[in-house]
Amino acid sequence: MIGTANTWGIIGKSSMLRLVLARFFAIGSFLIGIFAIGLFAIGWSFATPLHAADSDPVETLESLETDRNMRVFEPESPNSTTIAEVTYLLIGIQAVIFLLVGIPLCIILCRYRHRKADDGIEPPQVYGSNPIEVAWTVGPAITVFVIFLVTTRSIYEIRAAPAPPEAVHVRVVGHQWWWEYEYLEKNESGYTSLFTTANEMRVPLSEEGTPRPVYLDLESADVMHSFWVPQLAGKTDLIPGRVNHMWFQPEHAGWYTGQCAEYCGTQHAHMWLRVKAENKEDFDKWVANERKDAVTDPTVAAGRTLFLTNACVNCHTIKGTPARGQVGPDLTHLMTRKTLASGIIPNTKKYLLQWLRDPDSIKPGCNMPQMKLTDDDYNKILDYLLTLK
Repeated sequence: MIGTANTWGIIGKSSMLRLVLARFFAIGSFLIGIFAIGLFAIGWSFATPLHAADSDPVETLESLETDRNMRVFEPESPNSTTIAEVTYLLIGIQAVIFLLVGIPLCIILCRYRHRKADDGIEPPQVYGSNPIEVAWTVGPAITVFVIFLVTTRSIYEIRAAPAPPEAVHVRVVGHQWWWEYEYLEKNESGYTSLFTTANEMRVPLSEEGTPRPVYLDLESADVMHSFWVPQLAGKTDLIPGRVNHMWFQPEHAGWYTGQCAEYCGTQHAHMWLRVKAENKEDFDKWVANERKDAVTDPTVAAGRTLFLTNACVNCHTIKGTPARGQVGPDLTHLMTRKTLASGIIPNTKKYLLQWLRDPDSIKPGCNMPQMKLTDDDYNKILDYLLTLK
C-alpha cells in the first residue's frame, strides 16, 4: 500500500488522471486479451490438415517449410490427445476468469467514470469485505485443486501405460545437431540391436485389436536436448548420463514433424525430426531393408574407395564396409531418407553435393568438416552415396 500511495503521489493528486490511467490500462488489457483469442482462432482455422497424405513425394525446400507447422492442437496419438484435453480445460478456465474480471471492470470504469458535472468529491472508500475475501480465496483454491487433480490423473494415464508384446522399441540419442535411432528387438535376455538410422523415424500403425505403440529410450551424447513431436506426444528431455522414457501410438498414416525443444547450441533451431507412420507391410519391408548391409555397386567403386580412404570412415558407419565411425549418422541406407542435415534440406543429388563440399554453408557450426577434395573426388563420392538405398 505504501508503494502504491507513493506512486500516486508522484503522478499527482488529480482524481481525473488516476481514473484515466486506470481506465486506459484496464481497457487496453481487455483488448489485448480479445486480440490474442482472435489470433488463436484464426490460426486454428487456417491450420493444415490433420495428418499428411499417404503419398510420399520428393521433398523440396518449400514442402519442408510447410511441414514445419507442428500442429500442436491436432493430436494424433492417445497420449497427445490426453495432453490436448488438459490444455483445452486450462484455456477454458483462463478464458472464463479473463471474462469474469475484464467485462465487469470495463463496465464499471465506463459507467462510473469521472464526468464534468461531478462535484469533485471522492466517494467514500470501503476497505475490507469478508465475503469478497473468502470468495477470491476459496474460488482460486478450488480451481487450482481441480487443475492439480486433472493434471495428475493425465500424467499417470500416460506414464503408467504398459508396453504390449507388439510394441516397437527405439533407443533415441540426441547429438549436436541430429538424431540417432537404434531399433531394438526384445528377447529373453533383454534387448538386442537390429539396426541404426538417423533423423527420420518410421513406425507402424496399429491394427484393429493389435495396438503397436512405440516406446522410446531417450539419451544424449553431449548436451541436453528435448524430443518433441506435438501431434504424437509431449516433450521429454534427453539428459547426459540419464535415460528417460516416452511412448506414442500414431492413429493415421503420414509424416509427423517435431523439433528439439531444449536449446542445445547454435543449430538448435535446425534440429528437426520427422516421424513416418505407415502400415505394417510397408514398415516390415523398410525394417528388412535397413537390416541389410550396404549395396555394392561396381560402377561406383572409385567413389567407394575415396570414401573409405578419407576421414569419412572416422565418423560414419556403412554396414558391410570397414567404415565403423560412431560420431556422425549411419549412412548404410542414406538414400532411403527424404531429408538431410536433420530435416532442413531435401535429400537430393543437388543438396547432397552441396553438403559434401561445404556443410557450413547449410548448417553453420556443424561438426562435419570441409574435406578440401577436388571436384572430381566429390562427384565420385556423391555417386557412391547415391547408391546407398
